[in-house]
Amino acid sequence: MAVEPEVVEPVVVVEPLRPRARCARCRTGPLRRLVLESSAPLCLPCAGLAHLVYLPRGDAALTRRAREASVLWAVVVRHDRRRTRYERQGVLVEEAALARAEAACRADAAARARRRARDAERRAAEDVRFTAELEAEIRRLFPGCPADRAAGIAAHASVRGSGRVGRTAAGRALDEGAVTAAVRASVRHRDTPYDALLADGVARRQARARVAPAIAAVLASWRPGGDAGHPAVDGGAGHPAGHRAGRATGQARAADGRERR
Repeated sequence: MAVEPEVVEPVVVVEPLRPRARCARCRTGPLRRLVLESSAPLCLPCAGLAHLVYLPRGDAALTRRAREASVLWAVVVRHDRRRTRYERQGVLVEEAALARAEAACRADAAARARRRARDAERRAAEDVRFTAELEAEIRRLFPGCPADRAAGIAAHASVRGSGRVGRTAAGRALDEGAVTAAVRASVRHRDTPYDALLADGVARRQARARVAPAIAAVLASWRPGGDAGHPAVDGGAGHPAGHRAGRATGQARAADGRERR
């Protein structure tokens, strides 16, 4: 029976946002980069990594080749407060391995550039196709949504690398919940005072709760059987959904005024 190769996890080097820690062994510090060993911070020399050189992220081919040519390497991470997770900043590799990787990258730079250009064209075509599919699904779920609005929502939600709902796995699969979330986000920002509430210091959760009735009214008017002529929050006089949306918006503004006072 074939034996699967053992997967060796790389050493993780942390870049603190505010260097304060000192090495648990030699007391050097504050440490700009450290390794945690049994929850104790170590400087790179004490961790046996002082001979490695830093290669920042950005060139995938160079990073991969340098890592493969290096007997010992480490990944450098830093905590992202906004995303509440650690993200890679680069790698530490042996200097000789980096030199070999740079030479290999120079040798096939033209071929890799041509491949990148082909990949970019392919991704652009995929993005156009996906945006059109997302727009069609928005129109199917919300036939009362104006055509230009549906196109704008699809274009905004499907931007590659944006992290928006259209680029999630559910969004790419055109999951009804994800598509609805993209439409709801557009209504929240364009048809309610949500952004103004945030600018005035209202907590995000509280602001969302205040504008939820207005969003629900707009979505209801866009769904099958809704009043397609209802112009969201700013109009719809005489229509029950319009009254509910306008009333919710007015209540949110009034409540915000009371809070400021």
